[in-house]
Formats: sequence, C-alpha cells, structure tokens
Amino acid sequence: MTPRPACYPPPPEALLAAGHADGVALLDALTSPVPEGRFDSPVDHRHVLCLHIGEPVPVTYRAGRVERSGVRLHGQFCVVPAGSSTRWTLTAPARSLLLRMPASLFREAAEALHQGDAADLAPAIHIRDPQVERIGWLMKTEADEGHPGGRLFADSLASALAVRLLSLSSSRPMAGQPTARHVLAPWRLQRVIEYIEANLADDLSLAALAGIAGYSVSHFKPLFQRATGVSVHQFVVSRRVERARLRLAEGASLADTAWETGFTDASHLARWTRRLLGASPSTLRGSLPSVVQPVVFQGQRDIETPDVS
Repeated sequence: MTPRPACYPPPPEALLAAGHADGVALLDALTSPVPEGRFDSPVDHRHVLCLHIGEPVPVTYRAGRVERSGVRLHGQFCVVPAGSSTRWTLTAPARSLLLRMPASLFREAAEALHQGDAADLAPAIHIRDPQVERIGWLMKTEADEGHPGGRLFADSLASALAVRLLSLSSSRPMAGQPTARHVLAPWRLQRVIEYIEANLADDLSLAALAGIAGYSVSHFKPLFQRATGVSVHQFVVSRRVERARLRLAEGASLADTAWETGFTDASHLARWTRRLLGASPSTLRGSLPSVVQPVVFQGQRDIETPDVS
C-alpha cells in the first residue's frame, strides 16, 4: 500500500504552520494526479469531493465495510466525509479535481434548511450531477488563473456546494428557503453595504459579511440577494468596478486603481470594466465622471453561484 500521495493538499496543521490561519476560503480546489495501485485517502478535517478528470478508469472504493467497484467517468465524483478515510485501488494512473469544504458549513446549511437529520455527509462514489460539476469546473478555473475572484467567490461557491450536496443526500423535500416574510432589515443591509464600501480593497469573505448582518452564511446569502436583486459577489464586483471607474476618471494609474479597488491585478480589472461597462480602462482614464448607473449582470462565468434551488 502506498503512503499518502505527495500530490494531496497539505493537512490543516501544515496550513496553519505556513501562516494561512486567516484568508483561507471556504472552498479550495486542487487538480491532483492519483497513483496507480492501492492507497488510503488522507484523513481531512474537511469534506472532500473528488471529481474525475479524463479517460475512464476502473476503480475499487472501500469506505468502512462497504466496497464498490466500477469505472470512473469524466465529471463523476466521490464523497469522502470529514474525518474519514477511503481505500482506493486503481488499475491505471488518473487525475482528480479535489474540492474541500468545512463540515461546519454543511451542518449550517442543514440547520438553515431544516434538514438536521442530514447534517452528517455520507460517503459516496460514482455520482453525476451537473450543478456539482459546474461548481468544480468554476473552482478549477479560479485555481488555474490564480484565484482572481478572491475569497468571496470561493466562499459563495462553497455555500452553493453545501446546499446542493444536502439536496442530493436528503430524502426529504428541501425547506427553509426565505419566503416573503423573510427579509433583510434595512439597517442590517445598510451596515453590510457600508462595510463593503469601506473595505473594497480587501479580500472580503462571505462569513465576515454574514456576521456583520447577524446571520449565518446560509441564511445571509438568499436574504441579501432578495434585498438587492443581485448576489453578494455580483454586488461587490459592481461596487469595485464603479469605484475603479471614478478613480480612473480622476487620472489614477491602472495598477493603483486595481490595488485600491480589490482586483487581483490590472488585467483582472480590465476584464471586468470591459464586461460590465463595455469600455477598457484606458478609455475610462481621464473621462468625465458620470452619474452612477446600475451594473447589469448577464450570465457571465463569474456569476456568484449556480442555481441550487
């Protein structure tokens, strides 16, 4: 049996030792080679999803006393619950996209949707779900591009993934989604917006914004979207683009503007100004500031989350 594959993500202790206690998103992704032969998956404090990438590979999967064999196909995923390990036997090398999310986020989603009996995620294999796949490919693109969306984008995908996994694993109809009686009080919304405006340059997190509103992440996301008409990620990006437009109109450099408005770099800022304003940063520089117009999102890849309702 081979030991823990070196390609696997470091355990939590290694992350903390490396100084990553802060700034860690609720969902991370890693494209990992998987060795041929038999090995036990490492025990992780997070739930781990393994999406298969590439050609079909015959595998045997054992979780506890349950063993299953089959052929893993591109896009299929398996679930390894937090704190557990599974034994794999592969007849050929393979590649997987590993997605890790906190068990606490899954439990929180279960409580918010009144699915407390489903708060413990069960191991599974050979699952195919287009919404989970889409979240996985979005996270893979984020990782490949250096995470330009920041923590907020990853956090939003983590929340969507938790709800979707809950829906797939629960035998009861989903409940607990906000109704007309559930609203985000104006003073709570104002507090969140003021915080966003004051911290646009920072790597905002969904948990921090939810905490300011006085809600859990699972409750806050739909309430915010109902109050504003857009997702949290969309709202923050629109405010960053508008702040950048004003700074560029004042003659600020592209690099300084990107840094001051929370974009990863100048190219990331340029991509968003073209997408939302239809203009390049060079066009915006030195232009006369105009009346602020609402930013309209039209289904681009960078929307906050797939539809998981």
